[in-house]
Amino acid sequence: MKSTRRTRLKPLQNGQIWRMEESNLHVELVGKRLVHYKLVRHGAKRTPASISGKGAVEKYLKENKAILVQA
Repeated sequence: MKSTRRTRLKPLQNGQIWRMEESNLHVELVGKRLVHYKLVRHGAKRTPASISGKGAVEKYLKENKAILVQA
């Protein structure tokens, strides 16, 4: 029987930087249900701020195998 090792994401907090293969996600502000963040593509000069639900951001990080760089 194979055991599958799954890593749990740390809870989202203000100031976190998550690294992915093609981009970085900078968490600016975490509210009760929403997250303000910037999705920075490598080589981009400017990036817009975005707002999404906590569940959607956590799902995106999990699907893209994000690694927490700075807490």
